[in-house]
Amino acid sequence: MSKIHLTDLPMNKAGKVISLNCSGPIRRRLLDLGIVNKTKIMPVLKSPSGDPTAFLVRGSIIALRKEDASLIDVEI
Repeated sequence: MSKIHLTDLPMNKAGKVISLNCSGPIRRRLLDLGIVNKTKIMPVLKSPSGDPTAFLVRGSIIALRKEDASLIDVEI
């Protein structure tokens, strides 16, 4: 299995969260959204401009900016 940033995960392909490379309020926000270790996450929609991207996490759709998604490492 390979480790990549969430921004590099292909559309409609699931990955598993392995680490959050941030601290402080942004880390708390990501954890509150359900993005914790071993959580399955999948990009499902991209805005016309390409940022933000909508992700399916634990049965909910959340939007993350590229800046925030790049802080999340996933394995595919």
